[in-house]
Amino acid sequence: MSKTHRDLAKMERAASEVDGEFCIPQEEGEVRHHIDLGPILGDVERPGYFLLRKALLFVPAMFLFILAIQLMKTGAAAIGPSIEGSFPFANPLSTMGTGWLGAYLVLSGSPVAATTISLFGAGSITKLETLTMLSGSRLGASFIVLVTGFLYTLRNKSQRSVGLGVGIQAMTMTMVQYLPGMILAFFILRSGALDGIQWHASGKLDAVLGKLWGPIVDAAEARLPGWALFVVGIATILLSFNLIDRVLPQIDSNATVSKRRAWLTRPWTMFLLGCIVATLTLSVSVALTVLVPLAVKGYVKRDEALPYIMGANITTLADTLVVAMLQKTPVAAQIVLAEAIGVTIVSVTILAFFYKPMKRSVLGLDDWLVADNKRLAGFVGALFLVPLLALGSGLVWRLA
Repeated sequence: MSKTHRDLAKMERAASEVDGEFCIPQEEGEVRHHIDLGPILGDVERPGYFLLRKALLFVPAMFLFILAIQLMKTGAAAIGPSIEGSFPFANPLSTMGTGWLGAYLVLSGSPVAATTISLFGAGSITKLETLTMLSGSRLGASFIVLVTGFLYTLRNKSQRSVGLGVGIQAMTMTMVQYLPGMILAFFILRSGALDGIQWHASGKLDAVLGKLWGPIVDAAEARLPGWALFVVGIATILLSFNLIDRVLPQIDSNATVSKRRAWLTRPWTMFLLGCIVATLTLSVSVALTVLVPLAVKGYVKRDEALPYIMGANITTLADTLVVAMLQKTPVAAQIVLAEAIGVTIVSVTILAFFYKPMKRSVLGLDDWLVADNKRLAGFVGALFLVPLLALGSGLVWRLA
């Protein structure tokens, strides 16, 4: 037997079977750990140093996350009286435009949603304005998917309809879910159905937070004006989300999905998968952006992506709920829960009774827009014009 054959035999004996597949160590004595996370996440390698690095990143990520909330709470309390009822927080429509355009600006909805909850916790905006601004942050969060699709199209123009199409679908489905979901959430809050839920920071928790993060917040408050303190809080939460993205599971867009192809043809399974991925990544931007390369490479068809988008748009509110639970008032968590319930009702109703006509409508609009550059430009223009008009309403209409 040649040396090559002996080496191959040795590697085969060393291989361990995981989920029907063999994982072969790269070097002698090396141990490789694989976790199969399904057709989107794929087989994820978990060596010891990888887990250690994640653990070391987790601590500062959570420290900065809570610090950012404390800074924004203090900053919002300081600037609250000066911004209450003024532009761009003059009415529920203008706050929706603020959240929408804010998500465009940072290419993510989570920091804007956290800012919204902090402003409400400080009493700067009303319950209805909080709901609309939160909804606006979700409407703008999917814009990164359209940007990614455009960049993929520049690299491979033959995949124009797929790359741009997924971005259009993400924006369209988010509107289909969140606009009626926001209305349902309003009536849920108005009915008082969630008044019994008291998820908020207790006095004991506030005391703990004050001891751990209080000195840093006090030092910053002594040196910075209220508006600057709030801005520092926003910058800190952006940094914390960046670290959290590195800690949480990464999505492998090159994962082999052929052996589980049946998963991707079932609407309810894809809906559940979207819920899981957005929960794991705490970011609808990440959960939806991965659809672009998957669709371009043929792993996921456009119509199969729709339920996945719907699921991801629901559980993306998980991190916002955590921010709400750290506020002193339980109403903050009630607003986020009402939004999640409203969007869930809309999504489940569509999947159960209107999935086929909805799919035909969304894909038809998708094809119609992608087929002509002028129509596509008009669609993108509308994506900016509508939130700008909503924002501008604050200049002429002030909620009493």
